[in-house]
Amino acid sequence: MPSAKILESKKAFVKEMNEKISGSLAGVVVAYNGISVENDTKLRRELREAGVEYMVVKNTMLRLAVKGTAYEGLTEYFKGDTAIALSAEDPAAAARILCKYADNDKSKRFTVKGGFCDGQLLDAAGVKSLSTMPNREGLLSMLAGSLNGIIGGLAVAIQGIVDKQEETPAA
Repeated sequence: MPSAKILESKKAFVKEMNEKISGSLAGVVVAYNGISVENDTKLRRELREAGVEYMVVKNTMLRLAVKGTAYEGLTEYFKGDTAIALSAEDPAAAARILCKYADNDKSKRFTVKGGFCDGQLLDAAGVKSLSTMPNREGLLSMLAGSLNGIIGGLAVAIQGIVDKQEETPAA
């Protein structure tokens, strides 16, 4: 039986994990085994630069952290070597980086198990499709391009109306 002090620190950790998961836009659960220390350091640096918090957590702690929340369905992924990446800014950042690493992993032991985005649970295929979404700047540039095309079309239509009115003499 663990001491009361250890039990309290574990409860505090579970509560903190619950708050982190609940406060995140998206999260990705991965099986991290087979990754070298050098590659793990590079991966963690890339995730940190993208504003993603990546951590290895005991499965029991993760199960307790999501118990009774909308993310309780994630418990099926909390088996074996498990790490979780949480993104509070760009919902696709963690998925993009981890899926890219998993695709390039020659041993095929580093795998994406599942995740969540905006309160919706995702399987590995869902996380993969999330990883192909452009980031915020990409979406904004796509929106600006679309608006530019619409405005250009409107300008041509208005100019056509003006030209047509100039051709017909006033009676």
